[in-house]
Amino acid sequence: MKFLPLLALPLVLLASSFALAQGQAQALVPPASPQKAPLVSVAPIGTLAVTRGATAPVEIAMQVNRGFHVNSHQPNDELLLPTVVHLDPPEGIVIMNIDYPEAEEISPAFAGNQKLSVYSGSFAVMAEVKATRMASVGTQRVHGEVRYQACDNRQCYPPKTTPLEFDVRVVRAKAKESSPYTAASPHIR
Repeated sequence: MKFLPLLALPLVLLASSFALAQGQAQALVPPASPQKAPLVSVAPIGTLAVTRGATAPVEIAMQVNRGFHVNSHQPNDELLLPTVVHLDPPEGIVIMNIDYPEAEEISPAFAGNQKLSVYSGSFAVMAEVKATRMASVGTQRVHGEVRYQACDNRQCYPPKTTPLEFDVRVVRAKAKESSPYTAASPHIR
């Protein structure tokens, strides 16, 4: 009987080390991947060249993850958060005429009979970038963000923000070409 406690100790140690190794092996297995999160990505925007005093169009192309949609810029319910593009231009640059695309109307199960005004898949917001006559010549960066609330067919998720930025290269206006001829008569132009 004296030997039983001595035999039990190595067995307990062996069982403990086996359990410890099993726990470490389980810790090395990554957890199951969660459902893909709702996300709006913004495509890179190339540098815009704008002459002082002129405007140039900018397209902000976006992509909503498959299986999700975002509320449009003008949702059908005041409690839903709209998709909004906010741009913060540097001094001398003005953002004008932000134009959101036409939305689609859907009726997900969680909305009952209410139709929702949404964007899904790929869509683009257009705007005009103006360089004032006093804008500094050279390249300047416009920072901004897209704020949105994404939903799937079962529920809506907390609002998110995706940053965006693009460069505007301001160039001088070309000097008007002058004619070597002067008007000798008011009929000559």
